[in-house]
Amino acid sequence: MILAGDIGGTSTRLAYFDVQNGKLIPLVTERFSSRSHKGLEEIVRKFLRKHSVKVEHAAFGIAGPVHQQRVEATNLAWVVDAAILKSELVTADVTLLNDLEANTYGIFELAPNDFAVINAGAPADSGNLAVISAGTGLGEAGATWDGKRFVVYATEGGHTDFAPRNEVEIELLLYVRQRLGGRVSCERILSGPGIYTVYQFLRDTKRASEEKWLKQELMHGDPSAVISQFGLQGKSELCAKTLDMFVEMYGAEAGNLALKMMARRGVFVGGGIAPKILPTLQSGLFMQGFAEKGRFESLLRAIPVRVVLNDQAALLGAARYAGLQAHLIRGAHVI
Repeated sequence: MILAGDIGGTSTRLAYFDVQNGKLIPLVTERFSSRSHKGLEEIVRKFLRKHSVKVEHAAFGIAGPVHQQRVEATNLAWVVDAAILKSELVTADVTLLNDLEANTYGIFELAPNDFAVINAGAPADSGNLAVISAGTGLGEAGATWDGKRFVVYATEGGHTDFAPRNEVEIELLLYVRQRLGGRVSCERILSGPGIYTVYQFLRDTKRASEEKWLKQELMHGDPSAVISQFGLQGKSELCAKTLDMFVEMYGAEAGNLALKMMARRGVFVGGGIAPKILPTLQSGLFMQGFAEKGRFESLLRAIPVRVVLNDQAALLGAARYAGLQAHLIRGAHVI
């Protein structure tokens, strides 16, 4: 029996998996509010009390850098330690992974209908793939094909410097820099909170006006969700401009990642935001930002770009990793 977890700044998901004939079989899944709990141990304890099952292997994908099986979560006031989790689970084999590392493992568990195409491209027979995921924060990871299998690796690329490409984005950089009092990372722009930041920038620089009804909506709902909804519906010029600018910058950073990793096998756009704004991602703006890299435009236009629609990808990936480590899962993509 495998216990898998996907731990983000907003929510934590836990699930039990069985393995039958080398395939993961989900048995029970639950979602918890991350910020309503003091730590992962508390959530695991609650889950175990409700579902009394003997856990043999466990893996958890967590938003933050993993060092010696310990994580200080990036967007949570949590410290997660595999040794403490192991004591909670008594005899389980416990591993911590970066959340995007888990997401990348999860891609190999998905079916074709779990993806939406942004760019069909021409995938190379060999080469790397990259994963970029905007949600509460911005995660980036990749996998290298060694001739027999994919080797997955985590990065903290979402915390690299935001790189403006034109005068408006330079203004945005200076606007956010003034608000933060210093350095601006990609995550500050390309995330759920980042959508609201872009909105405020466009509003405060008078590029579009904020309607009174919209101001009320923002006060009573999640700002990024409200902006995305009314931007997609075309009910607000300010929201539509925000979404367009966000998506083009998201594409630009995905293109940067593709170049750094030479991701000829494809770039996968994960996270909770992408499926919700899919029409704008497929409008051409994302690929415009992605491919406009001067002499390397033709290379980037050939890279397949797909959106991960299945929100269980990271959970499946954590379970897959545990199964691989226990030699319960085999196949073409065994690590």
